[in-house]
Amino acid sequence: METSKVDDAPYRFGEYGPGYLLRGPRTDFGVVRLRPGDDASNHYHAAIEETFVVLEGEATMWIDCTDSYTVRAGDVYRCEPGEMHYFVNESDADFRALFVKAPYDPDDGVQVPWTPGEPVPDVVKSAR
Repeated sequence: METSKVDDAPYRFGEYGPGYLLRGPRTDFGVVRLRPGDDASNHYHAAIEETFVVLEGEATMWIDCTDSYTVRAGDVYRCEPGEMHYFVNESDADFRALFVKAPYDPDDGVQVPWTPGEPVPDVVKSAR
């Protein structure tokens, strides 16, 4: 058995970003924290589905650089394999969400540089 605590997530960028709680062998569990003004880079997974459970605050989640959703505490969203996702905290409070990625594959993440207001990347246009 493994254990972890949501409040002890080792965030990638010190005080914010994704932080893994448990990794593999079949599923990843982690927390993403965004302070006001922070974002989480636009990316997708080829074979992994990723589910987000919003724990606190609110953020804007962009899907495939075209559709945006305001996500709030208590909301649950699942991104299918191949579906790009990007979060930005435009509020004045912290945002935290639990994420679950399955199946486990630490190499399945494709970064696609993009922020709102920029043209939709060709990788999205070609998938439609």
